[in-house]
Amino acid sequence: MIAVEKLVKRFGKFTAVDGVSITVEPGQIHGFLGPNGAGKTTSIRMIAGLLKPDSGRIVVNGHDLAREPEAAKAALGFIPDRPFIYDKLTAGEFLRFHGGLYGMDGGDTDIRIAEMLEIFELGRWQHELVESFSHGMKQRLVMSAAFLHRPKAVLVDEPMVGLDPRGARLIKDIFRLMASRGVAILMSTHTLEVAQEMCDLISIILKGQIIAHGTVADVRAMSGTPDEELTPVFLKLTGGGGLQEIDEI
Repeated sequence: MIAVEKLVKRFGKFTAVDGVSITVEPGQIHGFLGPNGAGKTTSIRMIAGLLKPDSGRIVVNGHDLAREPEAAKAALGFIPDRPFIYDKLTAGEFLRFHGGLYGMDGGDTDIRIAEMLEIFELGRWQHELVESFSHGMKQRLVMSAAFLHRPKAVLVDEPMVGLDPRGARLIKDIFRLMASRGVAILMSTHTLEVAQEMCDLISIILKGQIIAHGTVADVRAMSGTPDEELTPVFLKLTGGGGLQEIDEI
């Protein structure tokens, strides 16, 4: 599971994240939504251990990130919005390198690599250099790496960027599969249709604070528009705008 308690991050006098609390239980897909500059990416980077919070607590699979960083990160998979891949490695070599970072070795590693490549429909390209992959294939390879070491929790930042409709459907199905196996998934996304279709719970952040939390039905009711799709509900709660995909703080 992922438990975030009263997370705060300041940049000078500006408070980017102001008391954010989120809990993602095992087997749950939790959507993290907000307009650009709301604090989503800053929050995700703190949970991933890439930024140090000014205050608050982050716990992954029972391990406090501040006190047990290695154990917490070992239980976590991370899929960034702009992944980096070594283009001169084959898909299999890249996953073997990634597994080595998590202490994976032996025959089980090869079995797991083959399993992940098949699940993400990359098995036939196992021995091909990554530089020959399309953007969508690279995205799927990064996702297979995130799930390789059997993490208890996974952070996902904009999972559908650059994927064609077939690839997006595949990823949705895989995320549901992994959740059914008990993985806690926290997913930041601009694609509200994806959140509406996939997420058990959603949290909406605005100006560094959570302004709405619950099921999609709960958030609709909170906005006073229980029969609307999620997009107009989001716009009403956040004051509109902010759906363009640009860098945020």
